[in-house]
Amino acid sequence: MDATFWATVALVIFLVLIAYLKVPGMLGRSLDQRAEKIKAELEEARRLREEAQQLLAEYQRKRKEAEKEAAEIVEHARREAEQFVAEAKEKSEEYVARRTALAEQKIAQAERDAVNEVRARAVDLAVESARSVLSAKVDAKADAALFAESLEQLRTRLN
Repeated sequence: MDATFWATVALVIFLVLIAYLKVPGMLGRSLDQRAEKIKAELEEARRLREEAQQLLAEYQRKRKEAEKEAAEIVEHARREAEQFVAEAKEKSEEYVARRTALAEQKIAQAERDAVNEVRARAVDLAVESARSVLSAKVDAKADAALFAESLEQLRTRLN
């Protein structure tokens, strides 16, 4: 019996022992369990990837909506600002027009007052002149009647 024989016998015993202990089944189950675990992890990774893609799509949609809303807000604010400027310009023009009209009215009133004052003074001077001329030429009784008549004529002309 040589060493090759004993090596062959040891190999056969080893193989029988491995078959008896069901080592290939245990290795197969272990590999199957490992394969199932890897398959489950891959499935979980695929599911998480889909969720991430859904979240990304949702956030992109929300971002677009937020950008659109921000653009609308900016446009609305721009329109309000333009409207405010237009209203302010219109009000200032109206204010200037009112102030100009008021100043013109005051000037016209001052002119009327001045003309009326000049007329009143002229009437007073004319009456005084007529009185002094008539008093020198006419007696007191005739003077009073003539003065009253002249005064009445002046009043009817002025009115």
